[in-house]
Amino acid sequence: MDSGDDGEALIGQALLRLQDGVAMAMSHVRQRVVQSFVVFFFVLLLLWISSFLYGSFYYSYMPKAAFSTPVHYYYRTNCESPSSFLCSYPVANISLMRNRKHVLTFGQVYRISLHLEMPDCPANQELGMFMIKTSCFSRDGSQVTSSARSSMLRYRSDLLKYLETLLFLPAFLSGATEQKQMLEVELFSDYTDDPYSPSVTAVIEILSNKVQIYSSHLYIHAHFSGLRYLIFNFPLLSALVGISSNFIFLSFLFVLSYMRLLLKVEWGPEQHRADGLLSDRDENVKNNQQEDGKNAAGDAAERLGPLQITPTNLSQQKPRLQVHNRQTRSELSESEASPGQ
Repeated sequence: MDSGDDGEALIGQALLRLQDGVAMAMSHVRQRVVQSFVVFFFVLLLLWISSFLYGSFYYSYMPKAAFSTPVHYYYRTNCESPSSFLCSYPVANISLMRNRKHVLTFGQVYRISLHLEMPDCPANQELGMFMIKTSCFSRDGSQVTSSARSSMLRYRSDLLKYLETLLFLPAFLSGATEQKQMLEVELFSDYTDDPYSPSVTAVIEILSNKVQIYSSHLYIHAHFSGLRYLIFNFPLLSALVGISSNFIFLSFLFVLSYMRLLLKVEWGPEQHRADGLLSDRDENVKNNQQEDGKNAAGDAAERLGPLQITPTNLSQQKPRLQVHNRQTRSELSESEASPGQ
């Protein structure tokens, strides 16, 4: 029976130890899971903040790389001469504002070009060279800058035209393509907008009243240099470097803040200053403790009664004792005299 009880006790102790071990293991696992979740949350938060900072920097620092708008020409047709249909040069007025914001960024170099889609007809071939004049105006109507460029259709011989017509005859008949030429005229090669008088409109005038045009578009391309060139031509690498830099900087600040908090907790209120003197708070605590000690000593002296008299108070107690002795003597003399009477 004793051996059976001992065995059950050992089994019970083993089970208790196993239960304690499992509980400790679960506690450690739970603690690790909570710590991992907190670390993952902070890392995710820092990554989001880093991405937001880089995106804000990108959209505030990088101007629009390209801008295009259709160009619609207007002209007069009420001329008296029957030889020409156009009574004035084709002129187009183009706005350089979008959503009340300037298309051109101050200090950025742009290349402005005009694309003309012209029919490959005898009238345009006989036209030869023609001039294109461009003028930019500010909000008050003053002219900021102007340029004049010449252009013409590409020359093609009659044999080349016949061969092209035979080769692309099915496409011409179906309407998939047309006999036309695309002309690109560079209006400004390195245009920089003036910050004191920014351009809000551009006026394009074709100095020919016999030109024939299908459609026209104005293209503005930014010429990036330096940091803008790297960000524009290598967007993924730039984003990786920018987000990583922000993440490292924010992590460094977070680690410093966390270490400072830990050091404050470990030092406690009794930490001495570097010069060897106590802080003001410690001195106040020390003074309060001394006052509490004096008050406790006074309370103890009062509870001890009249027998516990300190030497300092002995001189104050002597007159009271003499008065008390005199009163007792007078009372005794009166009691002795009363029986004789």
